[in-house]
Amino acid sequence: MTRIINQTKQTVIATEGRIADTLVSRLVGLLNRPSIAQREALVITQCRGIHMFFMRFAIDVIFIDGDDRIVGLVRNIKPFCISPYFWQANSAIELPPGVIDQSQSEIGDKVVITKG
Repeated sequence: MTRIINQTKQTVIATEGRIADTLVSRLVGLLNRPSIAQREALVITQCRGIHMFFMRFAIDVIFIDGDDRIVGLVRNIKPFCISPYFWQANSAIELPPGVIDQSQSEIGDKVVITKG
């Protein structure tokens, strides 16, 4: 399991993360899920924007660059919507709604993703 911490704010973003780093896992994302649990996250690598087509629930999304700095935040994106495109982003972290605010995450904050 993967932990995701906002190092700048010293807050927990997620304790039960998964990494989507293959073509299939990145394409499927959370589409096959009925919901996302609190403290859960999906980190989609090689991602600068997301779509919510055929999703069943809203999510928060944190976009990070290659240095794991936050370059984009999308709160409570609803099914069948498209996020903005963040040119600097390297990965997207999909989370339950409200996590961006709970973790006090802001543009420029450093995120630490630890596996194990």
